[in-house]
Amino acid sequence: MIVLLLTLPAVALLALVFALWKTAWISKQDPGTPRMQQVAGFIARGAMAFLKSEYKILAWVVFGISAFLFVHAYGNKQSSAFIALSFILGAGFSALAGYLGMRVATKANVRTTAAAQISLTRALAVAYSGGSVMGMCVVGLGLLGLSSLFIIFFKFLGSGYTLIQILSILSGYSLGASTIALFARVGGGIYTKAADVGGDLVGKIEAGIPEDHPLNPATIADNVGDNVGDVAGMGADLFESYAGALIGAMVLGATFLPGLMNALSTDTSLSLFYLPQLNEFRGLAAVILPLALAALGIICSIAGTFLVRVKEGQNPQKSLNYGGFFASGLFMLSSYFVIQWILPTQWIHEEMTYTSMRVYWATLIGLATGLLIGYITEVYTGSDYKHVKNIARESTTGAATNIIAGLGLGMQSTGFPILFLSMALVFSYQLAGLYGIAMAAVGMLANTGIQLAVDAYGPISDNAGGIAQMAELPEEVRDRTDKLDAVGNTTAAIGKGFAIGSAALTALALFVAYMHAAKIKVIDLGDPRVMAGLFIGGMLPYVFSAMALNAVGNAAMSMVQEVRRQFNDIPELKAALEVLRKHGAQLKTASSEEIKIFHQADGKPDYEKCIRISTQAALQQMILPGLMAIGIPVFIGFMPSLGATTLAGVLAGVTVSGVLLAIFQANAGGAWDNAKKTIERGMEWEGILHEKGSLAHKATVVGDTVGDPLKDTAGPSLNILVKLMSIVALIIAPSL
Repeated sequence: MIVLLLTLPAVALLALVFALWKTAWISKQDPGTPRMQQVAGFIARGAMAFLKSEYKILAWVVFGISAFLFVHAYGNKQSSAFIALSFILGAGFSALAGYLGMRVATKANVRTTAAAQISLTRALAVAYSGGSVMGMCVVGLGLLGLSSLFIIFFKFLGSGYTLIQILSILSGYSLGASTIALFARVGGGIYTKAADVGGDLVGKIEAGIPEDHPLNPATIADNVGDNVGDVAGMGADLFESYAGALIGAMVLGATFLPGLMNALSTDTSLSLFYLPQLNEFRGLAAVILPLALAALGIICSIAGTFLVRVKEGQNPQKSLNYGGFFASGLFMLSSYFVIQWILPTQWIHEEMTYTSMRVYWATLIGLATGLLIGYITEVYTGSDYKHVKNIARESTTGAATNIIAGLGLGMQSTGFPILFLSMALVFSYQLAGLYGIAMAAVGMLANTGIQLAVDAYGPISDNAGGIAQMAELPEEVRDRTDKLDAVGNTTAAIGKGFAIGSAALTALALFVAYMHAAKIKVIDLGDPRVMAGLFIGGMLPYVFSAMALNAVGNAAMSMVQEVRRQFNDIPELKAALEVLRKHGAQLKTASSEEIKIFHQADGKPDYEKCIRISTQAALQQMILPGLMAIGIPVFIGFMPSLGATTLAGVLAGVTVSGVLLAIFQANAGGAWDNAKKTIERGMEWEGILHEKGSLAHKATVVGDTVGDPLKDTAGPSLNILVKLMSIVALIIAPSL
């Protein structure tokens, strides 16, 4: 079994080597013209400056929490002071994954623009390669940390630690990942939407200039925000989902220890899949299985990335989907052999009979549920489907009908995902009990590497389009980057749907693990303490979302004022805007004198000032929501009149409310965004062509401005809120 255990970090290192190889390939690609490199340099420096400032603050947060964990666990027979070390490692690896992914993304964006000068195929290859680095860094570092800690504490530190203590130590790793994820998501979301909303309100609606135009001072901050929010933020989000799902399954797998040991002496049906060296560890089979499936998922994800190809003129979405479907199919096939090899054919636990085949089917249910949620998200947010087209048509009568249609779509879109999740919970439980639910979460997240590659491709393509616009490249280049960006909007929405679905299953797995640790058999809804907890938990996502939205609103107001100031106070900028309003973005009818006036504004916008506004707002506003998520479970759990029972109610309430609200916000925002893109490409309705600059376009810009903080700040942060509260509760459970 030690060979199998050592294989886990080896596969994790394989993912990191793959990421390194892709990084080297990206670095060799053409970075474009000096102007393109200048714009990309602004974006890269702004992104890294924000990350550096954010990590300085988070270092103090990590220090404070690790000190608390050390004191709390010291002398606790069911835990260990080493949990503080595990927490630091989880936080550090999560931060490192975000740093590496964003560094490569800011290198890939300009090279995607340069590749778009050649062909769409070449541009997709560069953008997707940049996204795959983020995906492989997340799964590689996630598995490397968990498997290494398990090996160190179980195999090399002797018999001084019980299995309960080892898993308690590992839960600290998940808590560290969750802590970084929440602050990265909230901080990155505030940053990106302050710039995006502020820039759109003044640039598109008031000044009437195109998106990503170099005359808009908020443009660079907006492109920086795509990286800190949708690359580093999403990476940290799925990193902690990945770690949390594995921890939850391992904790529940530990309960099978006696039953699996008994199964060892009677199981003679393993034949081809049985290896004699597994004997001494057979009782831990259910604990090790989630890690083994995570390693298998990495191999399948790497294989899937090689199949992402697109021919000129084809829809890139089909190519991206094909890679994901291939990885999923490969996992479905190969996971059968892994599960049959590691688990006995059957065993008994608490008078219930479990089988390896039932665990296999539960795992596949999770995988299938993730694919279904992704498909439903695409239907509700994709430009080619009726829902987005309906919002675009509603926009022809103004912003109010656009908002109404988007809100209705967001609410409606919660139906099928919740039904799928509910069926997954019921069927996986019937197949393999609570362990089946946990394994469904593992199955859903097994191919996180390729899923995140598709998701991180989006902001890289968005940045590539912005660079093409600011570098004034030919229209055909912008057309190619727009095709990539339009697909990127859908892949980003699918990624958010996937993250929400995985959050629901992961949170439930952690919740069940908490009930085991706190020795809670049932939750009695007739108990006023439980009902109070349900109401408190149901309220928290709304308060949390309000804090995030208000932070974006306040920061966007400061951004609007700054952009207006520059438009009014910088003479060259003011004169260039007049030329732009008179002749349009292409300046085809402008005189040579007017073109000279326009170009005199080059370099005049103060991009740095807008970057500072977004940075300061994000860093100041991210602290309170993060501390609330960590502090409330501790406060309620240790309150004498409340305690473990009330905390169970809080976790149930926050999970149900948070998942529903997250789906609503993410899908409404994604649909509003693609409705705007539909109008910008030109839409004919009742004999009238609606395009950029029309009243319908301005209505969709308003809708997109409302939806941006919903889909990129508040909604994604709720995924982490429900999981972070569950993992905090799991850690303090032995003391309640």
